Amino acid sequence: MLPFELAAPDEIASELGQRLRACRLAQNFQQSELAARADISERALRNLERTGRGTLDTFLRVASTLGLAADLSQLFELKPKTIKDMELASAGRERASRKSP
Repeated sequence: MLPFELAAPDEIASELGQRLRACRLAQNFQQSELAARADISERALRNLERTGRGTLDTFLRVASTLGLAADLSQLFELKPKTIKDMELASAGRERASRKSP
């Protein structure tokens, strides 16, 4: 598995495509069947698996159809590092702070 923190965006996209393909094969779906269930074209699925490129909508449809939607919920969770960070996170801030010029 590719460590994402050391990878370029193209490498991450390619790795995600390969992981989706591995999940599809583990569930014994043919590309045509998964594409039909996800309501996308086979070409879009092939491209997503091969290069990791496609729309966010296509990625989400495939991930959801493969039962991976719950795994996405942790993707951008805020992980406080200090007590101050935890206090700020619990305050429910709605906007970013202003930066000085």
